[in-house]
Amino acid sequence: MEQVRVIEIKKSIYEDNNARAQMLRDELKKKGIFLLNLMSSPGSGKTTTLKQTIARLKETYRIGVMEADIDSDVDARAIAETGAKSIQLHTGGMCHLDADMTRQGLDALETNDIELAILENVGNLVCPAEFDTGASKNAMILSVPEGDDKPLKYPLMFTVCDVFLINKIDVMPYFDFDMEKCRKNILMRNPNAVIIPICAKTGEGVDAFADWLKEQVSEWKK
Repeated sequence: MEQVRVIEIKKSIYEDNNARAQMLRDELKKKGIFLLNLMSSPGSGKTTTLKQTIARLKETYRIGVMEADIDSDVDARAIAETGAKSIQLHTGGMCHLDADMTRQGLDALETNDIELAILENVGNLVCPAEFDTGASKNAMILSVPEGDDKPLKYPLMFTVCDVFLINKIDVMPYFDFDMEKCRKNILMRNPNAVIIPICAKTGEGVDAFADWLKEQVSEWKK
C-alpha cells in the first residue's frame, strides 16, 4: 500500500511569515520607524489606553495607528479624534494580522511622516500571539475583570510580549484579582517582562507606559 505523503503546512506558514516579518522589521529600522503591536482580549481597553498614550506622546512623535478588526471603523474614528493619523484594517474574518497584512496597513498609513506606528491587533489571546507582525516590540493589555490566571491559560501570548499593562485597576476591589499573583504568573512565563498597572479611564499609570515607549523608540533609532 502506497504511503500517504504528509506536509506540515502550519510550520511552513509560520516560517514564511517569520522571514517576511524580519524583512519588514529591518526596513522599518532603516527608516527610523518604531512599530508597536498591541494585543489583548476584546473589551480590555486597548483603544482607551491608546488615546491616553497618544495624548502624552503626540507632541514628541508623529504617530500613526492601524486599527485591526473583523468589521466596523469605530476604533479608527475614536483614534482620529486624538489628532493622530488613523486607518481601519478589516481582516475579512481572520482573527489576527501577519507580516504581509501589517505591511499593507503600513503602506496605506503612508509612513513617510510617521515615527511611531501602532498596530491595535484583533482582540484575541490566541491567534495574534502566533504571528510575527514585524513589530519592533509587542505589548499586551490584561484587564482586571479577566482574572490573574490568564498567563497560565494563554502561555504564548505572555511569552512573546515585552510589556504588559494591567488595566482597570480601579475596579480591583470588586473582583477576585491578586496583583502579586498576576505578576508571578507573568514572570513565570516571561522573566524579562515589564509590568505596568494602569487605569486607562483615569489615566493612572499611563505616564509610566509612555516613558517606556520613549525609551524603546530612542533605542530603536540608535
